[in-house]
Amino acid sequence: MRRNTFALLFFCLLLSPAGAQARVVNAIAAIVNDDIITLYDVIREAQPALREAEKKAPLDDAARSKIRQTVLDQLLEKKLVEQKVRELNIKIGDDEIRQAIEDVKRQNKIDSQEAFKAALASQGLSFDQYRAQLQEQLERLRLVSMEVRSKIQVGESEMRDYYEANLAKYSEEESFHARHIFFRISEKSPAEEIRRAMTTALLVLAEAKSGKDFVELAKSHSEDPAARKDGGDLGIFKKGDMLPELEKTILAMKPGEVSELVVTPAGFHIIKLEERIKGKVKPFESVKAEIEDAIYRKKSEERFNQWAKELRSKASVEVKDLKGIL
Repeated sequence: MRRNTFALLFFCLLLSPAGAQARVVNAIAAIVNDDIITLYDVIREAQPALREAEKKAPLDDAARSKIRQTVLDQLLEKKLVEQKVRELNIKIGDDEIRQAIEDVKRQNKIDSQEAFKAALASQGLSFDQYRAQLQEQLERLRLVSMEVRSKIQVGESEMRDYYEANLAKYSEEESFHARHIFFRISEKSPAEEIRRAMTTALLVLAEAKSGKDFVELAKSHSEDPAARKDGGDLGIFKKGDMLPELEKTILAMKPGEVSELVVTPAGFHIIKLEERIKGKVKPFESVKAEIEDAIYRKKSEERFNQWAKELRSKASVEVKDLKGIL
């Protein structure tokens, strides 16, 4: 079989156009058992990663080389996986591929084959290219299931330990109950109207700070129609539910406290925090399946990495010295 490898290398060089650069592009980057990875493969596969990295900052030669070296390592692993798929005779049937494509279309709410092909084209992929990639992914998943996941177990005590160590993750968010008194202004309000609204708001604020009934003050002075009925009740809400200016103020308050005047694009607000409601911890049984999946995925990744290392250690892998090229 090794004779075929060198025959392929010879054929590759025969096809090289004249010139040093052409010969470099057609060089062999690595030999994995009886398969080769060319420098062209590495350069082609590295292009998306290089483009993404360059969006963040310009890349020097060392950074580009590092990315290409990472891609070469990924191609080595990919080649070993492909060889193992062939060795175990893993086959993915047309029906499985067709069903997987239909699942993708359904998840992305694509209702026709033409629309699906158009979506692929916008990503620079033909349907045949996508189908081949999907088949490769399904074969890899089948292999991982056979070689890795089937050997993983997650015990009850392990899940409970994980739950206890991550209680914050399974706690509901803190919520708040507040009231407000509102004085309406807008960007187009005349200066005199803004001054008058602020003067009134400051007088009401002084009354609220002195201990007067906040509900009655809201009913008497708030320019929010609902506030005149319910005493400015904002209800119960969580972080992210309020205007940023109001949220920032409320997060810093203690129950029973009245805020200073808060300015938002809508107007002036006086806030009273009625209650901070501590988030409850979700029961173990309600998150058990989620925890099991998290531990399973972590173990799968760790075991796959170990399996891949063992696979490489048993393989004949020769990485060519391409310093100054990669």
